[in-house]
Amino acid sequence: MDWDNVAAEDVIEALREVEWSTPPRSFGEFFSRFAFPRSFSKWKSRLKCNLYYYRTNYFILMIFVLGLALITRPLAIVGAAFTALSIAFLNDSFAATFNEKFIRTIRHFSPHLAAKMRPPHMPVIRGRSAARKTVYVCGKPRWVFVVIFLTASLVMWFSSCGLLWVLYALLTSLVVIVLHASVRTPNLKARLNTFREEFRAVWRNYSEL
Repeated sequence: MDWDNVAAEDVIEALREVEWSTPPRSFGEFFSRFAFPRSFSKWKSRLKCNLYYYRTNYFILMIFVLGLALITRPLAIVGAAFTALSIAFLNDSFAATFNEKFIRTIRHFSPHLAAKMRPPHMPVIRGRSAARKTVYVCGKPRWVFVVIFLTASLVMWFSSCGLLWVLYALLTSLVVIVLHASVRTPNLKARLNTFREEFRAVWRNYSEL
């Protein structure tokens, strides 16, 4: 895949739609074969490729850095967990999986309440939905839960007097991620995995027609 022709918006869209249930790459693979890019175009291509291929590793790395920075502030750790959950809700597969498992759990206690949490029916025209697919969580658009968890995390950070420390930890984790994605050379396995996931995405789009 030629990552030079992939825009940053396409990478963000792919990260939003891709499956995040796959386990992270091994420790040995994640910390091997480092080299500086030879040009600015090579750096951009490598950065986009690694951000997509090692997405789960980078998410875990961010949580690990936040945990170390906030280890003396338990309330701020809970706020960071809420932030991580709100970010995870931005991914389609995570939001859909969470919604199904939560509704399945509620159904054991109250089938009537679980039925109300089902997403509304979307009309279909010529095999495609009439509007862009909207992801629902517990019967509400997912942005509602993203706003709720982000607000709760900000309140906890202010209560623990650790907002600036959290921002510093977030900035540190982002710098570490960009540095790793810049110097980690893409291997053949990453390229083959990208092609395989592209094929699955295309096949899934055809099956929805």
